[in-house]
Amino acid sequence: MACGVDFGTSNSTVGWVRPGSDTLLALEEGKTTLPSMLFFNSEEESVSFGRAALGEYMDGYEGRLMRSLKSILGTGLMSAQTEVGGQALSFQTILSTFINELKARAEKSAGRGFDAAVLGRPVYFVDDDKAADQLAQDTLATIARGAGFKHIEFQFEPIAAAFDYEQTLTHETLTLIVDIGGGTSDFSLLRLSPERAQAAERHGDILAWGGVHIGGTDFDRALSLAALMPLLGYKTLLKSGAEMPSSYYFNLATWHTINFVYTRRVMSDLQDLFRDATERDKLDRLFKLIANRSGHWLATQAEAAKIALSDTAEHRLALDRIDAGLVHTIQRNVFEAAIDGLISRIEAAVADVLLQAGITADQVDTVYFTGGASGVPLLRSRIGACLPNARHVEGDRFGSIGTGLAIDAARRFN
Repeated sequence: MACGVDFGTSNSTVGWVRPGSDTLLALEEGKTTLPSMLFFNSEEESVSFGRAALGEYMDGYEGRLMRSLKSILGTGLMSAQTEVGGQALSFQTILSTFINELKARAEKSAGRGFDAAVLGRPVYFVDDDKAADQLAQDTLATIARGAGFKHIEFQFEPIAAAFDYEQTLTHETLTLIVDIGGGTSDFSLLRLSPERAQAAERHGDILAWGGVHIGGTDFDRALSLAALMPLLGYKTLLKSGAEMPSSYYFNLATWHTINFVYTRRVMSDLQDLFRDATERDKLDRLFKLIANRSGHWLATQAEAAKIALSDTAEHRLALDRIDAGLVHTIQRNVFEAAIDGLISRIEAAVADVLLQAGITADQVDTVYFTGGASGVPLLRSRIGACLPNARHVEGDRFGSIGTGLAIDAARRFN
């Protein structure tokens, strides 16, 4: 009765090891991923999840869309409240609502209940703050117990991905797992082999691990600020010579703070700034976006552009929601310039893992890429340059962690 639960910033999965059957359970429309989002529908007085949540929001229903809630774990927001449907709800309550739904869907798909689970966690929920990092794990454990899991263990997500990859091996390999998720980039360096896979205790096979709080949503935000927010007045000047305040644009470019812009206070402040603006046409677009509560829609455009630019040199966006007939083309080099600093921090984290292990770059046999944001070409090329002798292996970007957690759950509880 044990499963593996990958509660992700962007997508979630649940795995259960069963002989002769797929490990990952179907969670929505026959798909094994459930996008980690909720929509509180004010018109229907209902809550929807995953793709259905985004669908209702995009269809224009009144309500509150919430996404990237995992990013809040360990921050001050977890103890705060937000208005949903006219009532104040804590972020912990909202997160609990999603985890309860995730467990219920997994159990329905499996045709049985689960009372034990190995939950995935990033190497660091919060960078450089051990107390906040521990609080994040404790909060998630409390939420999981509230959902009905009586027995809970945690496993680092990149190590779980390694357990999945190990099932395919025929010989021993020194492997660096590169897990670039929605909210974090995590790494583990392990010795893997078919023989080692049979052992219940794997501590000695894990040479080092590390991570940094950078992921796909950070790439989205960087791209949005570089290519989309200038269309709304970001970096434009006021008559005083000062720039438009950046906080409004940073909130709009960040999934879990978009709703902060939809307040009377913000609208009043922007109207005051409008009188001193030198490019009022761009602020008109900003007013329209806020009035129509289209911030999450614009965030999905940034995400779509990021995904497209992993395969093409440019991507065209139709932005009629903020200006009739507005079409904007984004070049890949603009995206790469926007995320260059983030990639440098990821490179540094990889170098730190090798240093911890006392391993030189040329000793690494394999780099195993997983996580939804691991397909960014600049990321792959820069990590490849750090490990010139390693072959690159593509994992299941959205499923390897959930599968590995299920394998770990079977070992621990069975």
